[in-house]
Amino acid sequence: MKEFNLIKRFFTEQVTNRKDVVLGIGDDCALISPPERQHIAITTDTLVSGVHFPVNTSPRAIGHKSIAVNLSDLAAMGAEPAWVSLALTLPEFNEQWLTEFCAGLFELCEYYNIQLIGGDTTQGPLSITVTAQGLVPIDTPLRRSGAKAGDWVYVTGELGDAALALKHLQDEVVIESSFVEPILTKLDFPKPRVLAGQILREYASSAIDLSDGLISDLGHICHSSGVGANIVLDALPLSNILVDTLGLEQAIELALAGGDDYELLFTVSEDNKVGMETVLANAGIPLTCIGQMNTSEKITTTMDNKAISINVKGFEHFS
Repeated sequence: MKEFNLIKRFFTEQVTNRKDVVLGIGDDCALISPPERQHIAITTDTLVSGVHFPVNTSPRAIGHKSIAVNLSDLAAMGAEPAWVSLALTLPEFNEQWLTEFCAGLFELCEYYNIQLIGGDTTQGPLSITVTAQGLVPIDTPLRRSGAKAGDWVYVTGELGDAALALKHLQDEVVIESSFVEPILTKLDFPKPRVLAGQILREYASSAIDLSDGLISDLGHICHSSGVGANIVLDALPLSNILVDTLGLEQAIELALAGGDDYELLFTVSEDNKVGMETVLANAGIPLTCIGQMNTSEKITTTMDNKAISINVKGFEHFS
């Protein structure tokens, strides 16, 4: 199938048709008309076969994840998702693969009222690049640079299960059979914390999504805000699957450095702490306080109320 026929068949027809999209797929550019007093938050992520997902990952999971990782970035800014564009590079035309890929992609788009407004298709090694755009009120975007000494450090959800799934796929760990499906779901079908991000606009002093590992991503907040942090290792939200499989010590290390969690890491002042916890709890969003910011400009860790040295780091390309 030729390129333009492929685009027409798989990407032109979609459920979501937003009123703020003046011109969508089919021209040289898309035209959008954002509302007044809203910033447009823009993020781009590329997923490469064998780097960001194993080569035998299902196309439905790839489609889901390509949208989810971008929505996680928007969530970290407190943005409401609105539009995406897709650059898809395929080794060859495969109707079944594309059908499943689009099912995963458009499922999330429909759920969050996102319209695919354009992109590109090329032939080559499998890779997917998505640019996602969202809306955030001009006076309340979340940033990495607002944390202050004394702020409390929180994360949503649990940490480390996606990294455990990757280790399983790479034959680095042996996992009980009943644990396999739950952790593979964490890796292949991450749930971006879009609602949490929008709520946190009113409470958080800084935020970031957890894609490269807690230690690495917390380091970005510390650097941008000019502060340090102490993390209480006893408080890290670890699943029973992770601890039962690896033991507590290795589970903590994977939670700190593993990546692919796509949870939110954020800081909250003492004054906003109770209000934030109440609102997120009422929204059914799990969260855990894991430490506190300080003036050290370093990340330290404690366990059983004692300082403990760790030697882990998150994922980084070209490292």
